Amino acid sequence: MYWRKLFDRENPNEKLEQKILDIRKKNKDFGYRRIYGELRKQGLIVNKKCVQRIVQKLGIQVTSFTRKSRKYSSYKGKVGKTAPNRIHRRFETHIPHQKITTDTSEFKYYEIDDKGRMIIKKLYLDPFMDLCNREIISYGISQCPSAENIMKALNAAIEITSDCKYRRTFHSDQGWAYQMKAYVHALKEKRIFQSMSRKGNCHDNSVMENFFGIMKQEMYYGETYYSYEELKISIEKYIKYYNEQRIKEKLGWMSPVEYRLNLLAA
Repeated sequence: MYWRKLFDRENPNEKLEQKILDIRKKNKDFGYRRIYGELRKQGLIVNKKCVQRIVQKLGIQVTSFTRKSRKYSSYKGKVGKTAPNRIHRRFETHIPHQKITTDTSEFKYYEIDDKGRMIIKKLYLDPFMDLCNREIISYGISQCPSAENIMKALNAAIEITSDCKYRRTFHSDQGWAYQMKAYVHALKEKRIFQSMSRKGNCHDNSVMENFFGIMKQEMYYGETYYSYEELKISIEKYIKYYNEQRIKEKLGWMSPVEYRLNLLAA
């Protein structure tokens, strides 16, 4: 009788499970923590461990992928002028557009040549991130490391951040592009401080390294791309998703864009 009553009992979490499934359907990369945050945004008070148990029960955990590959390095020695490290790992700020960081990351895709052979090709992403809310404010995508591509993204970032009332700081590593006369001059012309990580120290720009890790985990690892355009479109869609929909606990379970708009409205 005990087991019969147990099986006949209604599921007390039926509505919650359906909400969790709806959230997961719209956000395939949301683990239980972000699902919990989204439920809170919807006004539902629920225990985080309860959400974790339901996610496990429904079998909708996020799949993790790992891939060992050589990290792209844009460092070519001293080819121009380097700048001091003005950020000193002080990545947090409550002022939008005051502190900006950038870096370059490499992606691989495949193409078939005339002889039917699979050829590995590369794509390069150059994003500029606002450290206030971790929003990608501009970016460039190219098929090779390109000064033109980086300068185009830099000029867009300078224009977007021109509304900041305080003197801005643009941070990067010591890559060849950030030592270029054109790059240095563009920042000086707008009275923007230039900051660079110490040589060979990725922790001095860990926020951008973290972004690349999250991005590749969620849209690149475990996937195979067979053209430049296919990979480019996927990156563009992900950046839009990351800025507008991907909520963060540090931002009060808001997306980067939501957090910025909330700050401006305060």
